[in-house]
Amino acid sequence: MEGNAPDGTGPMHVPFGHIVANEKWRGSQLAQGMQGKIKLVFEDGLTPVDFYLSSKSCLIYVTEAELVAGNGYRKRLVRVRNSNKLQGIVVVEKTQMSEQYFPAVQKFTVLDLGMVLLPVASQMEASCLIIQLVQEQTREPSKNPFLRKKRAQVSEPALLRSVQQIPGVGKVKAPLLLQRFPSIQQLSNASIRELEAVVGPAAAQHIHAFFTQPR
Repeated sequence: MEGNAPDGTGPMHVPFGHIVANEKWRGSQLAQGMQGKIKLVFEDGLTPVDFYLSSKSCLIYVTEAELVAGNGYRKRLVRVRNSNKLQGIVVVEKTQMSEQYFPAVQKFTVLDLGMVLLPVASQMEASCLIIQLVQEQTREPSKNPFLRKKRAQVSEPALLRSVQQIPGVGKVKAPLLLQRFPSIQQLSNASIRELEAVVGPAAAQHIHAFFTQPR
Protein backbone atom coordinates (compact mmCIF):
# COMPACT_ATOMS: atom_id res chain seq x y z
CA MET A 1 0.00 0.00 0.00
CA GLU A 2 1.62 3.25 -1.04
CA GLY A 3 2.43 5.89 1.52
CA ASN A 4 3.38 3.60 4.39
CA ALA A 5 6.24 5.01 6.48
CA PRO A 6 9.14 2.65 7.35
CA ASP A 7 8.56 3.02 11.10
CA GLY A 8 4.80 2.40 10.85
CA THR A 9 3.86 5.78 12.30
CA GLY A 10 3.50 7.88 9.16
CA PRO A 11 0.46 8.70 7.03
CA MET A 12 -1.05 5.77 5.13
CA HIS A 13 -3.01 5.95 1.90
CA VAL A 14 -6.42 4.54 2.87
CA PRO A 15 -9.05 4.21 0.09
CA PHE A 16 -12.35 5.94 0.83
CA GLY A 17 -14.60 3.74 2.98
CA HIS A 18 -11.84 1.18 3.69
CA ILE A 19 -9.79 0.12 6.71
CA VAL A 20 -6.14 -0.88 6.37
CA ALA A 21 -5.53 -3.60 8.97
CA ASN A 22 -2.36 -5.10 10.37
CA GLU A 23 -1.84 -8.56 8.87
CA LYS A 24 -1.85 -10.10 12.39
CA TRP A 25 -5.63 -9.51 12.60
CA ARG A 26 -6.44 -11.60 9.51
CA GLY A 27 -8.94 -14.33 10.48
CA SER A 28 -9.55 -12.83 13.94
CA GLN A 29 -12.97 -12.37 15.50
CA LEU A 30 -12.40 -8.63 15.25
CA ALA A 31 -11.79 -8.75 11.50
CA GLN A 32 -14.67 -11.18 10.96
CA GLY A 33 -17.01 -8.78 12.76
CA MET A 34 -16.22 -6.10 10.17
CA GLN A 35 -16.44 -8.34 7.10
CA GLY A 36 -19.36 -7.42 4.87
CA LYS A 37 -19.86 -4.10 6.66
CA ILE A 38 -16.68 -2.35 5.59
CA LYS A 39 -13.80 -3.17 3.23
CA LEU A 40 -10.65 -4.46 4.92
CA VAL A 41 -7.19 -4.36 3.35
CA PHE A 42 -4.49 -6.31 5.21
CA GLU A 43 -0.89 -5.09 5.22
CA ASP A 44 2.38 -6.26 6.79
CA GLY A 45 4.68 -3.94 8.70
CA LEU A 46 2.10 -1.66 10.31
CA THR A 47 3.55 -1.97 13.83
CA PRO A 48 2.73 -0.23 16.16
CA VAL A 49 -0.59 0.52 14.44
CA ASP A 50 -3.35 -2.11 14.30
CA PHE A 51 -5.83 -0.31 12.00
CA TYR A 52 -5.72 2.78 9.82
CA LEU A 53 -9.18 4.40 9.73
CA SER A 54 -8.05 7.14 7.34
CA SER A 55 -4.75 8.47 6.00
CA LYS A 56 -4.00 10.27 9.27
CA SER A 57 -6.18 8.49 11.83
CA CYS A 58 -5.20 5.15 13.34
CA LEU A 59 -6.28 2.74 16.06
CA ILE A 60 -4.17 0.82 18.55
CA TYR A 61 -5.92 -2.23 20.01
CA VAL A 62 -4.84 -3.49 23.45
CA THR A 63 -6.07 -7.02 24.09
CA GLU A 64 -7.01 -8.62 27.38
CA ALA A 65 -3.86 -10.75 27.19
CA GLU A 66 -1.63 -7.68 26.67
CA LEU A 67 -3.15 -5.93 29.70
CA VAL A 68 -2.65 -8.96 31.94
CA ALA A 69 0.88 -9.60 30.65
CA GLY A 70 2.25 -6.21 31.72
CA ASN A 71 3.12 -2.85 30.23
CA GLY A 72 4.45 -3.98 26.85
CA TYR A 73 1.65 -2.18 25.05
CA ARG A 74 2.93 1.19 26.29
CA LYS A 75 5.75 1.38 23.73
CA ARG A 76 3.24 1.15 20.90
CA LEU A 77 1.11 3.93 22.36
CA VAL A 78 4.10 6.22 22.90
CA ARG A 79 5.33 5.72 19.32
CA VAL A 80 1.98 6.76 17.91
CA ARG A 81 1.61 9.62 20.40
CA ASN A 82 5.05 10.97 19.45
CA SER A 83 4.19 10.97 15.75
CA ASN A 84 2.95 14.41 14.73
CA LYS A 85 1.50 12.87 11.57
CA LEU A 86 -1.09 10.58 13.15
CA GLN A 87 -4.15 10.91 15.37
CA GLY A 88 -4.28 7.77 17.48
CA ILE A 89 -7.30 6.20 19.18
CA VAL A 90 -6.74 3.48 21.77
CA VAL A 91 -9.27 0.65 22.18
CA VAL A 92 -8.83 -1.57 25.24
CA GLU A 93 -10.47 -4.89 26.12
CA LYS A 94 -12.03 -4.35 29.56
CA THR A 95 -13.18 -7.78 30.72
CA GLN A 96 -13.67 -9.49 34.07
CA MET A 97 -10.11 -10.79 33.81
CA SER A 98 -8.49 -7.49 32.80
CA GLU A 99 -10.67 -5.06 34.76
CA GLN A 100 -8.18 -4.72 37.62
CA TYR A 101 -5.54 -3.53 35.14
CA PHE A 102 -7.82 -1.03 33.40
CA PRO A 103 -7.26 2.01 35.72
CA ALA A 104 -3.50 1.87 34.97
CA VAL A 105 -3.93 1.84 31.19
CA GLN A 106 -6.61 4.52 31.45
CA LYS A 107 -4.32 6.81 33.45
CA PHE A 108 -1.36 6.22 31.12
CA THR A 109 -3.38 6.68 27.92
CA VAL A 110 -5.64 9.59 28.89
CA LEU A 111 -3.73 11.51 31.56
CA ASP A 112 -0.09 10.85 30.63
CA LEU A 113 -0.37 10.71 26.82
CA GLY A 114 -3.54 12.76 26.27
CA MET A 115 -5.00 10.17 23.86
CA VAL A 116 -8.59 9.01 23.46
CA LEU A 117 -9.31 5.64 25.10
CA LEU A 118 -12.41 3.56 24.37
CA PRO A 119 -13.10 0.38 26.40
CA VAL A 120 -14.82 -2.64 24.85
CA ALA A 121 -15.92 -5.97 26.32
CA SER A 122 -15.01 -8.12 23.31
CA GLN A 123 -13.59 -8.09 19.80
CA MET A 124 -17.11 -8.26 18.33
CA GLU A 125 -18.07 -5.13 20.25
CA ALA A 126 -14.85 -3.50 19.06
CA SER A 127 -15.69 -4.28 15.44
CA CYS A 128 -18.96 -2.34 15.78
CA LEU A 129 -17.14 0.57 17.38
CA ILE A 130 -14.46 0.67 14.68
CA ILE A 131 -17.15 0.72 11.97
CA GLN A 132 -18.74 3.68 13.76
CA LEU A 133 -15.40 5.50 13.87
CA VAL A 134 -14.78 4.93 10.16
CA GLN A 135 -18.25 6.18 9.30
CA GLU A 136 -17.40 9.41 11.12
CA GLN A 137 -14.38 9.74 8.83
CA THR A 138 -16.39 9.06 5.65
CA ARG A 139 -19.48 11.20 5.85
CA GLU A 140 -20.47 11.31 2.19
CA PRO A 141 -22.18 7.88 2.05
CA SER A 142 -24.37 8.90 5.01
CA LYS A 143 -26.37 11.25 2.77
CA ASN A 144 -28.74 8.33 2.27
CA PRO A 145 -31.03 8.58 5.35
CA PHE A 146 -31.91 4.87 5.23
CA LEU A 147 -28.25 3.85 5.31
CA ARG A 148 -27.52 6.35 8.04
CA LYS A 149 -30.26 4.87 10.24
CA LYS A 150 -29.14 1.33 9.54
CA ARG A 151 -25.51 2.06 10.45
CA ALA A 152 -26.51 3.77 13.68
CA GLN A 153 -28.39 0.65 14.75
CA VAL A 154 -25.35 -1.54 14.08
CA SER A 155 -22.92 0.48 16.20
CA GLU A 156 -25.14 2.04 18.87
CA PRO A 157 -24.68 -0.62 21.62
CA ALA A 158 -20.87 -0.49 21.42
CA LEU A 159 -20.87 3.31 21.29
CA LEU A 160 -23.26 3.57 24.24
CA ARG A 161 -21.17 1.15 26.30
CA SER A 162 -18.01 3.13 25.60
CA VAL A 163 -19.56 6.47 26.56
CA GLN A 164 -20.88 4.91 29.80
CA GLN A 165 -17.26 4.16 30.82
CA ILE A 166 -16.26 7.85 30.80
CA PRO A 167 -15.85 9.08 34.41
CA GLY A 168 -18.96 10.91 35.64
CA VAL A 169 -21.26 9.58 32.90
CA GLY A 170 -22.77 6.15 33.61
CA LYS A 171 -25.92 4.55 32.23
CA VAL A 172 -28.22 7.52 32.81
CA LYS A 173 -26.21 10.33 31.24
CA ALA A 174 -24.74 8.34 28.31
CA PRO A 175 -27.98 8.23 26.23
CA LEU A 176 -28.53 11.94 26.86
CA LEU A 177 -25.05 12.73 25.62
CA LEU A 178 -25.45 10.61 22.48
CA GLN A 179 -28.72 12.35 21.63
CA ARG A 180 -26.85 15.67 21.60
CA PHE A 181 -23.46 14.38 20.36
CA PRO A 182 -24.13 11.27 18.24
CA SER A 183 -20.47 10.34 17.68
CA ILE A 184 -17.26 10.03 19.69
CA GLN A 185 -15.69 12.73 17.52
CA GLN A 186 -18.47 15.23 18.27
CA LEU A 187 -18.44 14.38 21.98
CA SER A 188 -14.66 14.79 22.26
CA ASN A 189 -14.85 18.20 20.54
CA ALA A 190 -17.71 19.52 22.72
CA SER A 191 -17.04 22.52 24.95
CA ILE A 192 -17.69 22.49 28.70
CA ARG A 193 -20.62 24.85 28.19
CA GLU A 194 -22.19 22.53 25.61
CA LEU A 195 -21.71 19.54 27.92
CA GLU A 196 -23.12 21.39 30.93
CA ALA A 197 -26.38 21.97 29.07
CA VAL A 198 -26.83 18.18 28.86
CA VAL A 199 -25.33 16.67 32.02
CA GLY A 200 -24.62 19.56 34.42
CA PRO A 201 -21.34 21.22 35.46
CA ALA A 202 -19.76 18.40 37.50
CA ALA A 203 -20.11 15.68 34.84
CA ALA A 204 -19.19 18.18 32.10
CA GLN A 205 -15.83 18.81 33.80
CA HIS A 206 -15.14 15.04 34.00
CA ILE A 207 -16.01 14.45 30.35
CA HIS A 208 -14.03 17.43 29.07
CA ALA A 209 -10.99 16.40 31.12
CA PHE A 210 -11.27 12.81 29.87
CA PHE A 211 -10.81 13.93 26.26
CA THR A 212 -8.57 16.99 26.66
CA GLN A 213 -6.39 16.45 29.74
CA PRO A 214 -2.81 17.32 28.70
CA ARG A 215 0.08 15.13 29.71
